Amino acid sequence: MSGHLSVSGSEADDNSFQSSSPHTSENSSTETVTAPRQRRPQTQVSTKDYESLDYDRCYNKPYERLVDRLGQGHSAAKLEAIKWIVTFLIGFLTGMVALFIDVVVKHLSSLKFGTVDSSIMQCGKDGCLAVSLVLLLLFNVGFTIIASALVVYEPVAGGSGIPEIKCYLNGVKVPNVARLHTLVAKAIGVLFSVAGGLFVGKEGPMIHSGAIIGAGVPQFQSLAFKKINFKYSFFRTDRDKRDFVSGGAAAGVAAAFGAPIGGVLFSLEEGSSFWNQSLTWRTFFCSMAATFSLNFFMSGLDSKAWGYFYLPGLIDFGVFKCQSTSNNGCSLWGATDLLIFVAMACVGGLLGALFNGINCLLTAYRMKHVHKKRKLVRILEAVLVTMGTTIVAFVAAMTLGDCRRIPDTDGVHGVSSSADSVNATVRTYFCPPGYYNDMATLFFNPQEVAIKQLFHQSGTFSMPSLGIFFVCFFLLACWTYGVAVPSGLFVPSLLCGAAYGRFVANLLQTVFGYKSVYSGTYALIGAAAFLGGVVRMTISLTVILIESTNEISYGLPLMIVLMVAKWVGDLFNKGLYDMHIDLKEVPFLEWETPAELAKLNARDIVESHRLSVVFNKTRVASLVKILKTTAHSAFPVVSLLGSEGESESLVSFENQKENDQVDSFVNDGASSYPGSQMEDMADINFRRRSLKFEGTVLRSHIAMLLKRRTWFREGEQVG
Repeated sequence: MSGHLSVSGSEADDNSFQSSSPHTSENSSTETVTAPRQRRPQTQVSTKDYESLDYDRCYNKPYERLVDRLGQGHSAAKLEAIKWIVTFLIGFLTGMVALFIDVVVKHLSSLKFGTVDSSIMQCGKDGCLAVSLVLLLLFNVGFTIIASALVVYEPVAGGSGIPEIKCYLNGVKVPNVARLHTLVAKAIGVLFSVAGGLFVGKEGPMIHSGAIIGAGVPQFQSLAFKKINFKYSFFRTDRDKRDFVSGGAAAGVAAAFGAPIGGVLFSLEEGSSFWNQSLTWRTFFCSMAATFSLNFFMSGLDSKAWGYFYLPGLIDFGVFKCQSTSNNGCSLWGATDLLIFVAMACVGGLLGALFNGINCLLTAYRMKHVHKKRKLVRILEAVLVTMGTTIVAFVAAMTLGDCRRIPDTDGVHGVSSSADSVNATVRTYFCPPGYYNDMATLFFNPQEVAIKQLFHQSGTFSMPSLGIFFVCFFLLACWTYGVAVPSGLFVPSLLCGAAYGRFVANLLQTVFGYKSVYSGTYALIGAAAFLGGVVRMTISLTVILIESTNEISYGLPLMIVLMVAKWVGDLFNKGLYDMHIDLKEVPFLEWETPAELAKLNARDIVESHRLSVVFNKTRVASLVKILKTTAHSAFPVVSLLGSEGESESLVSFENQKENDQVDSFVNDGASSYPGSQMEDMADINFRRRSLKFEGTVLRSHIAMLLKRRTWFREGEQVG
């Protein structure tokens, strides 16, 4: 190429060059740099390989023309109306994905537990429990292989996805985090990992799924299905996509817990680094759309009576009501309980820090020794975890459980229907009529059902059973989070913490003779303390739990417990999501500057190698070279200052020798790379000639200019 290209610096965004010209002529030199950059799916990218998203407005001539066009007639009003319609679609589709996951998980779990229950009942008489264990292993291993294979195909679908979405909303471009095939792998994988008996939840991946829907719907196109491409490109910038992703993440929380307000606060507290008043209202609308769409269909499918709303989310904690035979009633908690709750929060923070520390070591080991091996090794690891979990749960349920009397709710004053519903899900393995196996009831039920058992089952679980269950579940859940399956952590943490809370309640009743203890309250406080110690969320988690329990009276103790658990946990390490961000070496920008960085200057933190720059007038070959040899999303635009301090273009040197030297340097990629023969010469030239910063140009802008052949020939006059 012998032409030059004139580049004008601007603030970063890609509003200017979204659509391509129908008369584009591509040659072999520009085809590779203008095509979308494809990254190989991977679980970890080095820090230097991450790039930023373009969140700033681009105030240039094309953007001004766009604003003028929207200002004519009612174009701006139409655009705003379409934005609200898209927001509703994101919420609705997120609710439908949640419905699909919930329905399939219930059917798979019902099939598995129904078959295994029949086998256990039969083998309990015939002495063939090993057959029941093998049958359970076949179900769990088969489901886990499917879930793990999907994650091996698309690694970013593993885990909860919350760390990746936090990074995306922070402005970091995470490869494949918001692609359609990631959504498919996430949604299908999580239902098999949950049904496969792993100690994981489906609520966390719902947040990632909602974020993917939020990123995809406003694009009106699909990279996977090329024919899906509507000529409507107003919401295809990173800035607009970011706001819809915030709404989608909030909708995922709302669908998971039936907590639309909590979803908005989650997106604000844990996700979005950019927020404004209009985004608050749209995010809340998106959360409401997800909650009530899911509520409508779940309630209709459950009762066969459409038009009623009583199942707002994937998890239902039931109604907390006192179960007292006294006409005076009772309270859910008292002022004297607050001191005990604070002590429980301290222990919950310690347990959460221990959980995070162990999981951090396991994850680092996996990244070093497992992720670098063949893909089959990751599947085998998931199978190993499943087999270990299944065997431990089966042996504990069959040999370590106590037979407890099933409570009779007839004639009890103030008892809610929640107590009746949990009695219907108890497991009676090897217990006489009227009794249930407390350990089997916790291990051989879906986790949401086990949580309701701990919240509302008035029949006391024995302290040994609660202690054994807590230790087993704690270690197995810690081992599981990080294997190659989609996995959430909210529900496993709630179940583990609920067992801890019931253990404390039993301890107060039996050892200390503390009679005014409502076990369900202590189970909820224990669940909040442990979950808060793991994830270190405060405001959003408080509201989520209040909305999920539908009990505002728990607001004060939940707030205190979550704050104390966070403070105690922060003394030892970060929250689990932040620890995984650090392990993946993502350059995450925190809200507050660490104290140790206060005395650092820019030169202390910039890359040590030479910065890649673009001159305001430079050769096309230089731009092609810089696009091929770097992965940066933006480049500084500079010009050379003359002796009088006036800007000069690269091609305006009066000294021909100096012109040739610098021109050759630019043709080597506009920067000196290690080992370059021109490196020393370039250093001499740039010490003699100062550079003036003109602005910033995006990679997408340069690629589009090359694609449209927007350059001028050497010697041609440019205005």
